[in-house]
This record gives sequence, structure tokens and C-alpha cells, in this order.
Amino acid sequence: MREISEKEISDAVRELFIDANYRLPDDARRLICDCAESERNTLAKSILETIDNNIEAARELDIPICQDTGMAVLFADIGCDVHINGDFERAVNDGVRRAYADGYLRKSVVRFPMYERVNTDDNTPAVIHIRLVPGDKLHLTAAPKGFGSENMSAVKMFTPSATESDIIEFVKDTVKRAGSNPCPPIVVGVGIGGTFEYAALLAKRALTRDVSSSNADPRFKSLEEKMLAEINTLDIGPQGFGGDTTALAVNIETYPTHIAGLPVAVNINCHVARHKEMTL
Repeated sequence: MREISEKEISDAVRELFIDANYRLPDDARRLICDCAESERNTLAKSILETIDNNIEAARELDIPICQDTGMAVLFADIGCDVHINGDFERAVNDGVRRAYADGYLRKSVVRFPMYERVNTDDNTPAVIHIRLVPGDKLHLTAAPKGFGSENMSAVKMFTPSATESDIIEFVKDTVKRAGSNPCPPIVVGVGIGGTFEYAALLAKRALTRDVSSSNADPRFKSLEEKMLAEINTLDIGPQGFGGDTTALAVNIETYPTHIAGLPVAVNINCHVARHKEMTL
């Protein structure tokens, strides 16, 4: 049995959320640059180049990439041979609290009742997803989520008779209705299977995958490519001004489901595809 202290977890969470908000993953930045080179629309090309300049400025000046530094979402894979010496949830929220203060990150979380929506002043509580896994390690993935894109998400409960084309059309229509709201070019997370709520969690987890990765199953890899191609025919383009690059990537995650249904969830992220990982 391996012990991990509350302080170790808090320190790791603090580092992850600051880093995630300051520095875009390298593969996401490369993809933006590649899209700028191939983009045929002059204005869209210019916007993509400006986005890259903004990413570089954030890196050089050590400041957040975007003013919306998101609600703190944390995925935790906890090894069965790990003993957490302390309160895990308290450690996570303490790390988030320090990250948003020390990193000068915007605090956007409000508490209920809904008609008051008073700011919690420290961006807590975090949204925490825990999964128990074999081993003696604790793997943390920080995914700060802005709500310009979060608000554009959708879930649909298909019947088993739904075709691949039906699913592609649902994803495409969700992006079409979103328009410029999620600050395209976007990354699209798609969850297929499970139950109503688990499909949404799959879609959220899909956004923590690198944009350069593909689903390990060739069938779903092909579906990712088809969805991306269809989305990029919409001519929404960077920041909604038209062009070839409405989406940078589509990431699909799947799970078995009930014989009577086929849940599909779409979770949209802006081009600031923020996520950072650490193993303790």
C-alpha cells in the first residue's frame, strides 16, 4: 500500500490548473498552424495566425491563453493500492483555490439559489470524476472548461435503429446550431453508449485526449474522420467568419449500452483545448 498525502494532491492540482490555462498542448498548437497553412479563406487564415500569436504571447508572458479560465474539471484515476492520507475532495478544492489565486485566473463559479448566483470567489467547488484502477499510482487530468463552448453541448437518446449517418447528422447539427458561440475552430468530444449521463461523461473525457490521437478502434477512427469532414463543410470557420476550419478534431469515446437504446452526447470545446496530466 502506497500513501499519498493531501498536500501532495493539492500541490499537483494547483500546478495542473495553472499550467493548463497558460500553455496549450503542443499537438493542438501544431494543428492550428497546419490548418492556417491549408486554409483557403484569406480572413480565416489570418484569424488562425492571430490565434497562434495569442498562444505564443501567453507562453512568453506567462499569462492565461483565454480570459475564460473555466470551471475546474478533474479526472482522477486512483490505484487500488493507493492510500490517500487525508480528504481527497478537500485536497482538490484547496489546489483549485490556490491555482486560481496564484495564477490570477478568472473565478467564474457561482453558487445557488439560482436567482442570486453569488460568486464563490475562489472557483471552487471543482467537478471531480473518480475511477478506481489497478496499481499504486494516482493519475490526475485537469480540464478547465469554459462555458461558451460548454453551453453548446447536447445529448440525444437514439433508438437502436439509428444509423451511422443519423449520428453524424446529429453531431453536425449540434455544431451548426452552436455557430460562432464556442469560439471556433473547435474540438468536438463525442460519447456513444452507456446511459444518459455516462454518454456525456464519455464526451467530456474525449476532450482530454490529444487532438493528434485517434480512437484505437479502426471503425471509430473512421467515424471521427467522417464527422470532422462533415463539420468542416459548414463554412462556420474560425470565430464564425467562414472558412474550411470549423473544427480541429473530433474525438470519440464509446461504451456498451442497453439493447433498447443508443445514447450519443456531444461536448464542444473551443480551440483552447486545455488539459494537463500528472501521475503521482
